[in-house]
Amino acid sequence: MEKKFLTAISVLLIFVPWTILPFRSFDWALESPVAEIMISSYAVLMVLGGVFTILSYVKAGVQNNLMKVCLVVNSLYAAGGIVALGMMILPKVV
Repeated sequence: MEKKFLTAISVLLIFVPWTILPFRSFDWALESPVAEIMISSYAVLMVLGGVFTILSYVKAGVQNNLMKVCLVVNSLYAAGGIVALGMMILPKVV
């Protein structure tokens, strides 16, 4: 039962980053402080989702076919989230 629960969470984490698209259609979401906060929040969520899926796959031993798909997709999301955070943080540091 625990493995099905972890798989369900990982499947839901695949679709969460796509919820930014309806929000970006509003004018208030395109203004500077809101846009930066929203993009950084989604990037952190994507990284945490990738870490959760990797830990569920490796540590908890959830290794079914659906989890393998979730592992690939959420790992790509995590890499994209790290890149997005890097692009936001690096210009402020340098």
